[in-house]
Amino acid sequence: MESTMVTDFKDIKQEQMQEFLHDSIQVPDDLQSNVMVTTLDKVYNWSRKSSMWPLLFGLACCAIEMIATAASRYDLARFGMEVMRPSPRQSDLMIVSGTVTKKMAPAIVRIYNQMAEPRYVLAMGACATGGGPFKEGYSVVSGIDKYIPVDVYVPGCPPTPEALIYGLLKLHEKVERQSITTVPWYRKGASEAIPVPVLGPDIFDPRKVQIIKEQTLGAAAAVKGPAASKARLQPQPMTEDAKARIRAAQAKYRAQKQPA
Repeated sequence: MESTMVTDFKDIKQEQMQEFLHDSIQVPDDLQSNVMVTTLDKVYNWSRKSSMWPLLFGLACCAIEMIATAASRYDLARFGMEVMRPSPRQSDLMIVSGTVTKKMAPAIVRIYNQMAEPRYVLAMGACATGGGPFKEGYSVVSGIDKYIPVDVYVPGCPPTPEALIYGLLKLHEKVERQSITTVPWYRKGASEAIPVPVLGPDIFDPRKVQIIKEQTLGAAAAVKGPAASKARLQPQPMTEDAKARIRAAQAKYRAQKQPA
């Protein structure tokens, strides 16, 4: 189900895209210096990409590289992106920079839902894109794209400021290819919010509760029957042999702790 959800995110993003427009209108030679032909999409997207405000949101070591990118040496002000907002209501771009833990993932999704359309997500670094060196860890999410749609991936551990700038330029190209007629924020009806994942013994999508129940309880019931499945979930009393082994281990531990 997770791979299907990610595919749906990519399909939604792809619906907003169109091929680059080519200039097919011929302007007479005597009017070349006086006439400029463009489209409403071109002007609209140019203004949006030239004033995109990132969300001031860092998680781990990649945030240091993001801060360096905004400093004087690399100067994001060249792209109209020097205003890093602390509020999601005023931001266009979420840069997920750093390790995404399962405890932090619900907060990220909640902040993403608070951002107004149009909104974009850039996954910065190996941890945000696929889990990085902590992929097999019990507390780290294997990619933020399992919970929110990602527009641009910037690889690296951590990526350099040059790599982040290249990713931002690719995002600008993506914005230039969008059309007012297909973007979701100009359609009728409100945009559907992404359900905030639930953090329990493990993190899961609340839309998958029924599937989880069927996989965990239904499989056992199908093999052994409803009565066996219910009995398996009930706590079983410890045997006398197990209790004796525990008492022996406790006595051995106490003996080791006593001073000689």
